[in-house]
Amino acid sequence: MDITQLIQDDHQEQRRLFAILEQISADDSKGLAFVWARLASFLEVHAKAEEEFFYPELLKLGAGAGGKPTPEAETKDAIKDHNEIRDAIAQVGKHEVGTDVWFDAVAKANEANSDHMGEEERQGLTDFRLHADLATRHALAVKFITFEARHVDGVVPKDIRPADYIREHSAGSLPAQVSE
Repeated sequence: MDITQLIQDDHQEQRRLFAILEQISADDSKGLAFVWARLASFLEVHAKAEEEFFYPELLKLGAGAGGKPTPEAETKDAIKDHNEIRDAIAQVGKHEVGTDVWFDAVAKANEANSDHMGEEERQGLTDFRLHADLATRHALAVKFITFEARHVDGVVPKDIRPADYIREHSAGSLPAQVSE
């Protein structure tokens, strides 16, 4: 098991759920609502798991990849992206399920998430595969999947200031406590 593969597997599931939403009739508001609730929760839990486990280790072990010169630059961009995804998810909730404006908000959430996944796959995940040994990637994968399973019903979304996150998780600082 490898943390980078788990994250990529989650990305594929996110893509699949967004595609499913595109294929459900606007008349099926209950179906849309259930699939969206699953996807929104999944996105939130996935982001939180990355913030708790993956990015702190990337900051310690990474060297930069995919056009980003440092793991700090990769992480800062990813945290900013997570905030944008959270904000896009919140916008979906402001509209009646199945309406044109709801579908537009879902499309914007999909776009924000897709942009993030592409960058993360080129940058942070590549960087981590190049600089973290398999034992480290395995140990993080166990923590990551356990966190996701423990929080299958979701987490409270909370934006994070990227600069504060970097400062808190950079070398020499104490690790953040994992929230329950």
